[in-house]
This record gives sequence, C-alpha cells and structure tokens, in this order.
Amino acid sequence: MAEQTDQQTDTVVAVEALHKSFGEKQVLGGVDLTVQRGQVLGYLGPNGAGKTTTVKILIGMLGDYTGSVRVCGIDVGADPLEVKRRIGYVPEAGALYEALTPMEFLQLVGRLFDISPRALEAKALELLRIFGLEQERDQRMTTFSKGMKQKVLIIAGLIHNPEVIFLDEPLSGLDANSAVVVKELVAGLAAGGRTVFYCSHMMDIVERVCDRIVIIDHGRIVADGTFESLQSRAKGASLERIFTQLTSAGGHEETARDFLQVIQE
Repeated sequence: MAEQTDQQTDTVVAVEALHKSFGEKQVLGGVDLTVQRGQVLGYLGPNGAGKTTTVKILIGMLGDYTGSVRVCGIDVGADPLEVKRRIGYVPEAGALYEALTPMEFLQLVGRLFDISPRALEAKALELLRIFGLEQERDQRMTTFSKGMKQKVLIIAGLIHNPEVIFLDEPLSGLDANSAVVVKELVAGLAAGGRTVFYCSHMMDIVERVCDRIVIIDHGRIVADGTFESLQSRAKGASLERIFTQLTSAGGHEETARDFLQVIQE
C-alpha cells in the first residue's frame, strides 16, 4: 500500500529525519528530502558534507542509520535488494572487473537484472557503438583510459532502464563530445519520466542540467530550489558564489594566495 501511495503522488525518493554517524562523528544530522518523478536533482556539498553518505544510504549500500528512507515506494532498510533492482548507479570511480571485456562486464550486469541474453547482447553492442567503444568491445579493460572505463560504467548503470538514476560525477574523465552526450542523455531520461539524482562539483553543468538544486553542508540541507530561485535570493550571484556563501567552502582567494606565497618562496 505504501508503494502505491508513493507512486500516486509521484514521489520517487522520500527521506525523513535521516541521521547517520560513524562512531562519534555525526555525518548526517536530520536530512528531509523528497524528489519527484521526472526531476533532475543536483545534490551539492563540500567534501565531508554528507553528500556521498546520503547517496550510499539511498542506493542500499550503507545501513545503520535512523530515519525513514524510501525509494520507489520501498523502504530501503527493509528491502535494499528490491531498491537496487529499480535504480541505476554510476559512481565517479567504480570498481570494474578489469580482467573482463566490456561485453563480458555488461553481460554480467545484464544477467543480474534478468535481461534476456539476446536482448542484452543487442543492447550492449548498440550502447558501446554509441559511445565509440564498438572496436574495443572484446578487449580486456586493464588497458582502458579513465574515460573509456567511465563510459562502460555509464552503460552498465543504465542498461536495465532504471526508474531512478544516481550519478556521482558522471562526466569524470570523459572527452568533450561524450560529456555533451551524457548531458543530453540526462535531459532525455527526465523527459521520459525517469528521475536523476545528480552529484557533482561542476557548478556550470549543474546549472544547465538540473531543474532543482539541493546544497548540503555539515550534514544538513542549507538550500533547496531551482537555480533561478536560489539566484534571486542571492541577488543574481552565480551558483558557485551561492555555494561558497552557504557552505564552509569559502576563503578560496585567501587559500590560493597563501598557496602561491609558499611555492614562490
């Protein structure tokens, strides 16, 4: 019944009073967040703010938290495997089985999602072709560049057509043309009713691809809204300036000046 209610209201991610600590260190101090179907959410925060911890809890990789966390109407703590069947995850630097070829790796991932062998092979070949990896489909990934590995990770995260996609710095290592493809892909996923949870430090890209931005600092949400609404409150400031004003990540000019002074001595 809870799953049907979430679907009817189009709430795909629902987080209430989320707390998480590692030992005595509190990382999340009461996060409340809902994300709607078809939304592209930019989730920003300085290092150590709790951004990655939030994502790992949402995708069922991290437990031992307090609060309510539901994805696609499913309690993540009660049934993390069902959540993993519904979502796609593209990490910044995922652990690929590099002794495998791209085709072998994608066949492994596809079988985990019960894609039929014939459909899986056709899908994998076409996606590799689109990303310019058709000629490398049967090569071991040990010699692949970071960008080539990232392309395989993106394909693996999307090959089963998930309902919710979690992207953590998905453009890391990609060439300019591939980065444009991924940005267009994000827009297309949202237009098709998919929800995208996009984590990145690249402010200009977040401005362009996300229709809502959430900023987290010290385990708490400090801003939530469209870029236009955040900019209006900050008197026309750029997202980068808004970010530095709201988080503990300020003092960049002074830091750079001190760094230059030391290396030039």
